[in-house]
Amino acid sequence: MEIKVIGADKLEKKLKDLASMEKVKNAVRLNGSELQQGAMQYAPVKTGNLKRSIRLQIRDSGMEAAVHPTADYAEYVEFGTRFMEAQPYLLPAFEVQLPIFRADLKRALED
Repeated sequence: MEIKVIGADKLEKKLKDLASMEKVKNAVRLNGSELQQGAMQYAPVKTGNLKRSIRLQIRDSGMEAAVHPTADYAEYVEFGTRFMEAQPYLLPAFEVQLPIFRADLKRALED
């Protein structure tokens, strides 16, 4: 009697790809969380409402992380107005997190 497995190499590749995708999703989740924390750290605090309003959403089956404030005046603080100077908190957090995310993503895809 002989048993022959056809497509084992394809199965092995698919399993490795799935494991790699899980690592990518973990990197997205981790960096999204760190971005949220960074934005909260940079957010100017008067009442704390803006800081508390910064949310993290994981979308697209874990392939996308969205960090955004829900306070209705958040954009005015980030970009300023003609009466108020900008006090950026999202962009500085993003600039710090971006190279970390790139390194984590590269590491996830190399494993």
